Amino acid sequence: MKFVCLRKKTLIKVLAVTIGLALLITGVSLTSSASVFVGKTVRKLPIYCVDKQEKEVAISFDAAWGADKTLKILETLEAHDVKANFFVVGFWAEKYKDELKKLADSGRVEIGTHSNTHPHMPKLNKSQMELELTTSCNIIESVCGVKPELFRPPFGDYSDNLIDVCDSLGLKTIQWDVDSLDWKGLKAEEMANRVISKTQNGSIILMHNDGEHTVEALPLIIEGLKAKGYTFKTIGDMIYRDGFTIDHTGKQIKSA
Repeated sequence: MKFVCLRKKTLIKVLAVTIGLALLITGVSLTSSASVFVGKTVRKLPIYCVDKQEKEVAISFDAAWGADKTLKILETLEAHDVKANFFVVGFWAEKYKDELKKLADSGRVEIGTHSNTHPHMPKLNKSQMELELTTSCNIIESVCGVKPELFRPPFGDYSDNLIDVCDSLGLKTIQWDVDSLDWKGLKAEEMANRVISKTQNGSIILMHNDGEHTVEALPLIIEGLKAKGYTFKTIGDMIYRDGFTIDHTGKQIKSA
């Protein structure tokens, strides 16, 4: 009888572990964003990339410091007929209104918020988070005429509370799965080789508007990815707005 009881307990444990692993792998949609099981807890995740059959990718630029290379980036996007995203900080948007308006008016750039003052958002309480986001969104809307729908956390730093606040404000939280490392000062060729080799269908590429060699690397990246058959979309056009899950890697997957 003892043996039978032990076997039952063992089977129950095995079943529990199996179910836990299945949930971890597939992801569980609990809110308008999504959550996955991490250990014994459920953690909410932003979107790092998108599960796509088509060879679609998105290039994104974070803008917080300086703007002298911004219009050169726009010229490159226009010359190669490519769309992209800019995530801008509120104080940057106020200081560089002309550049921001040109980006928005180009029809090639989707503008998102990158917070108002570039803080470590998880260190703030929910009211402070909301103030950061609403203030920056209002500034961007006043310049561009369009309210942002996407948010990228400064430093890529996020928490469940932050994603909850974003959900309540109708903002999708966006990360990246391909880091150009332009913030490290890589040479243009090194940067291009890195991005091209790591990009997959549905990838979101991280760059910065003030990277030392970003302007030189951008055409190499675009031409290299186009040669591999990739097309470029804005993140807003590439992601799923509802009916999705997010797996443990942050990949957004359309629900069946």
